[in-house]
Amino acid sequence: MLTQVSIFIIAIAFAVLVIYLIKTLKAAQGSLDKVTQTLQEVQKTVDELSYEVKQTVRHANDITADVDHKLKQVEPVMESVKNLGEVLSEVTLAAKQASTALMTRLQKARSTASSTSRTEKAIKSTTSNRPLTATERTVQSYNATYGEPAGKPAKNWLGYVDIAAGVWQKMRQ
Repeated sequence: MLTQVSIFIIAIAFAVLVIYLIKTLKAAQGSLDKVTQTLQEVQKTVDELSYEVKQTVRHANDITADVDHKLKQVEPVMESVKNLGEVLSEVTLAAKQASTALMTRLQKARSTASSTSRTEKAIKSTTSNRPLTATERTVQSYNATYGEPAGKPAKNWLGYVDIAAGVWQKMRQ
């Protein structure tokens, strides 16, 4: 009888163990079902997002093509601005050379006029001790900075003005 009671207790223990194993397996199955459902939702969201990303990339490509087209349209304007800057630089250089030549001529004319007459020499000797006016100081400073050497002939600044005028007329046409 002891064996029968032992077998009965073992059978009951086995049955209880099986019942708990079944409950555990059912809980695991429920968790796996939820994981499967979540993965399906994630896959659906990824599919929707990939469609949106593709649309965004297409839109960005369209915008890039539009910007490229507009930049190509603006390029001639920028080239014209560059040419205008070069022309203005040349005109400025020509004006600077013209003013230098004019100042040199004025000084030469002043020195020639003063050397021809004795009275002017006397006046010059009396005025050489007086301080220079603001205009005279400006002329001397300009000549010291931009004056051409005595042995170097003045450049043909009228040629530069003619070139600039021709370029300006071509640009206006």
